[in-house]
Amino acid sequence: MSKLIKTAGVIAAVAVGSAAHAQANLTGETTPPTEIAAQTMLGVAELAATSGLANIQVAAGQTLTNSVQNVAEGKTDIAAAPFILPFLMSKGAGPYASLGADKGAELTANLSVLYTYRFAVFGLSSYESKNFGGWDALEGATVYNGPPRGAALNKARAMARLATGMDEGKGYTGVQVNWGQAVATITDGSADAHILPMNFPDARHSQAAASGGMVVHSFPKAAFEGEPGTKFGKAPGSAAVVQPIEDELFGPNIRVVSEDEFFRGYADIGGDVVSVSMDEELAYALTKTFLDGMDKITMRTPSMPKGWLGETDPAMTGMCGPNPIKYHPGAVRAWEEAGYTLPDCAKP
Repeated sequence: MSKLIKTAGVIAAVAVGSAAHAQANLTGETTPPTEIAAQTMLGVAELAATSGLANIQVAAGQTLTNSVQNVAEGKTDIAAAPFILPFLMSKGAGPYASLGADKGAELTANLSVLYTYRFAVFGLSSYESKNFGGWDALEGATVYNGPPRGAALNKARAMARLATGMDEGKGYTGVQVNWGQAVATITDGSADAHILPMNFPDARHSQAAASGGMVVHSFPKAAFEGEPGTKFGKAPGSAAVVQPIEDELFGPNIRVVSEDEFFRGYADIGGDVVSVSMDEELAYALTKTFLDGMDKITMRTPSMPKGWLGETDPAMTGMCGPNPIKYHPGAVRAWEEAGYTLPDCAKP
């Protein structure tokens, strides 16, 4: 974690090169700094600055629902985008309902992708001291399930519904707190359990586990492998994850409860998006910076090697299918020059 930035919501001026030597001044928006998406953008920003390509001012800890719309409206140059968000925007649905279908589709048409990664895998956690019974114990419980608005909250609620049939407010009580207060909310004990995005290992839960042993509960196997669970894993921006359980999978002082030797959960997948009008040479150079620097980027934190960087399979990237956006032409050129084969359905 040599370059880990710990203050969520901070404006990360990561361009270490002189702005006078940079060819472009860009703005970026991404997740809390401990997350894979943020470390990817911060890594690209540092490499771009060092090479003199661009000075990217990265705002971390943002609500990505807003960030994606900002790129579509030309207010931000690059943003982390769980691919469920462009899908919802294109329909004028969910957090974009106020836009309407026509305006949502118009804005979505402005978006294109440079590269992809896995954001996190959602799971259910609790403190050992709570003696929480897992997914079957959600009824009547108080559950911290993310920030007040955004893709993470929708995912957490949907997983609870899939596992138990219950909706928030009818079967259990939900608590929403912004990411900057996530660890404090976990550790203060106000919630019985938490349905949150996690990584292997997870910085947020590792911090919380310093206050006491924690348990991560694998998603119920029957629900995961059933028809609704299978469809859920193939939904826009989603991927089903089956991860072998190993020591300290989520971090020290955190054990995993499962029906077998595997942890099951659902991942959010997406990537960094830019405007389709971004200069092709700039999009090419930024993507090339990512590809050429992937080894350095994946060394930034312990969770990065399991972040699916450099993948091109649509099952792991979320491209194609119901995803309405495609790679930027400049990005396509960079990927193919680097020896990768992108599916035709992901090309503009």
